[in-house]
Amino acid sequence: MSRQFQGKQVLVTGAGQGIGYEIAHRFARAGAGVVLNDIDRELAESAANNIRKETDSQSVWGLDGDIGSLEEIDQLMAQSLSHLGSLDILIANAGITHFGPFLETQPQDVARLLAVNIQGSFFCAQAAARDMIKHQKAGRILLMSSVTGVQAHQNLSAYGITKAALRMMARTLALELGAYGITVNALGPGATLTQRTEADGDTYARGWAGVAPNGRVGQVEDVAEAAVFLCSPEARHITGETLMIDGGWTIYSPLPPGEVD
Repeated sequence: MSRQFQGKQVLVTGAGQGIGYEIAHRFARAGAGVVLNDIDRELAESAANNIRKETDSQSVWGLDGDIGSLEEIDQLMAQSLSHLGSLDILIANAGITHFGPFLETQPQDVARLLAVNIQGSFFCAQAAARDMIKHQKAGRILLMSSVTGVQAHQNLSAYGITKAALRMMARTLALELGAYGITVNALGPGATLTQRTEADGDTYARGWAGVAPNGRVGQVEDVAEAAVFLCSPEARHITGETLMIDGGWTIYSPLPPGEVD
């Protein structure tokens, strides 16, 4: 991989494992200084250690912090800037899922989803944008939506609503920050193999590959490569968009046989 992000400084939230980890890994391989955040301190530090070993880079740090807490967002940003100096790229990847029927969803479930997925992404983006403007940087902000923010899915009503909101967040922030040279976009991953989904064995992979137009299930690398592109100079004229990374699933959105609906 080229060192196209040499000298750039990146913060990735929710990066202890899965998609966030792979995104952080890709930026470190491309020469960026990277802070990985996770709510689990040991996971964040372990992820950072792994990336340092794999990339032979010492400019990778793991920091814990709950993105659902405004106080902890402030602390995370202060600690990140103490390592990075300033920020070129924010990947607001941290998010949580709630699965269950709409009629049984509890207020505390929705409150936590809104705190992490919406409030957390919004105020991480605000803090990052303020730093980018302060240092006159043509920064990149990337939010993490989902196919469930485009296509309704049974038992994911509250979660899907938050992911749809992130698509609109990318549009509105792009409008307000464009004058500063900052682009804001979102990614919309579909079914993707991660440590969590791989726990289902090959059932998950075979099922979702069988209903994707391109005949394969998503890999974390697919999402990471899209993130790298949208944060690159080549994507400087793309803003306010949500790029779906789903193998075409949202074209017609069938469920695999046996999928809970």
